[in-house]
Amino acid sequence: MSKIASLFSALLCTFIWGTTFIAQDTGMDKIGPLTFNGARFFIGFLSIIPFAIIFERKKIISQININRKLFYQFLFWIGLFLFLGTYVQQAALLYTDVANAAFFTVFYVPMVPIILYLFFKKSIHWSIWPSVFFCVLGVYFLSDFTNATVRLGDSLVILCAIFWSLHIIFIGKFIKNFNLPLFFGSLQALVVAIFSSIFAICFETITLANILNESVSILYAGAMSGGIAFTLQIYAQKNISPAPSAIIFSLESVFAAIAAWLILNQVLDTDNIAGCVLILAGVIISQILPELKKTNYKLK
Repeated sequence: MSKIASLFSALLCTFIWGTTFIAQDTGMDKIGPLTFNGARFFIGFLSIIPFAIIFERKKIISQININRKLFYQFLFWIGLFLFLGTYVQQAALLYTDVANAAFFTVFYVPMVPIILYLFFKKSIHWSIWPSVFFCVLGVYFLSDFTNATVRLGDSLVILCAIFWSLHIIFIGKFIKNFNLPLFFGSLQALVVAIFSSIFAICFETITLANILNESVSILYAGAMSGGIAFTLQIYAQKNISPAPSAIIFSLESVFAAIAAWLILNQVLDTDNIAGCVLILAGVIISQILPELKKTNYKLK
């Protein structure tokens, strides 16, 4: 898979995430976040597993046998981080507004390179840091956080950003060892569905009628985001390391704003447009400057 194909996967994945935010918010009118998450990711599993069987069935066993223990360790931890990230994000929407959630969630952008440097001893290209600055500043303008009030629920969103960071980092490690993006994408969705369902049974009241009332939001968030987008993320990280990936994924806020403008007729003011431009600048810097260094090295 080429770098361009990975970049396209990252952009498409981020576009889907951006357009799913409304479904995530409205899908909890009658059900709790755990119930929503369980149904959403079970739909995600069902939407991807047929493609995994069609396109990867011949290599599933051989790929897992490369290191069976490592494969299941990745599945547990990546599934757990994705469960915690998505659940905490869903729960946070009950206690804070979308502006705060959008701003604090993007904290995974600086967290990824910091975690990589401190705990995994990975060197980070200097261009990542100005890119991080532009992305965080861009989301600040885009989310209209200037008019928001910091709430206790915002700490949940920051916690969510930590789980997103770990998920991105571990996906990067998984794809370096195994080549099963479709199969693993379906399995991680199933793990999230199982975790969510177990805790939903313990802490929430589940009724089929209420789930069916939220079926449109669940189907869209499940098939498009829980299934397709998180599988595209694995394809994206084949050729894009975690730190630049996190910066590209911050475009989720841009796509969410554009979707709100096109679908909900929300106005894009000067601050919103400036935020989009800043995030786009951060993404371009993270992708172009490291390549320029490689080109200059080759010319010498």
